[in-house]
Amino acid sequence: MTKKVAVVLANGFEEIEGLTQVDVLRRAGFQCDMVGLDSKEVTGSHGIQVTCDKVLNDDLLDYDLVTFPGGLPGATNLRDSDKLMHLMQQRANKGQWNAAMCAAPMALARYGLLEGHDYTMFPGMNEEHGDPKGNFKEDMVVVDEVAKIITSRGPATALPFSFALAKALGANVEDLKESMLYNFLMKQ
Repeated sequence: MTKKVAVVLANGFEEIEGLTQVDVLRRAGFQCDMVGLDSKEVTGSHGIQVTCDKVLNDDLLDYDLVTFPGGLPGATNLRDSDKLMHLMQQRANKGQWNAAMCAAPMALARYGLLEGHDYTMFPGMNEEHGDPKGNFKEDMVVVDEVAKIITSRGPATALPFSFALAKALGANVEDLKESMLYNFLMKQ
């Protein structure tokens, strides 16, 4: 059965982060749904309008991985959603994969999911929004296998972050990187 991923988009999301995840995960052969926080129609932080596949509901519990792009005020909107917090806490309790990049780990911090675990986020935001009980790292992408949480730094890390998501779900990431010329880029 094909593994399913939900990319949760809120108004003000960082377009390059959200859409890169969808693109890479679909290329890897996963079902990847764009899930609007409050509506199917979502506008990114740079004015790009996106029509999501569905709107947030309890089906979020059925996904193999749920991931958040950053961007402001998108990440703040994700952070402040009590409904999303409740669903993500249930997912964490079931041992399911969850991910966030750029500013969006602030949502995972509010939900209590970073406590005692390795994570990263946009430079400097950990001091303002990060979970002081978590273990902040300056790596481009951080995978905490125990918590099943993947985090990343910002827009330029969208491809490595997306590859980490695909790898966590069992994709042959090296073939994917090769077909997308990522390896060529990294040699430059």
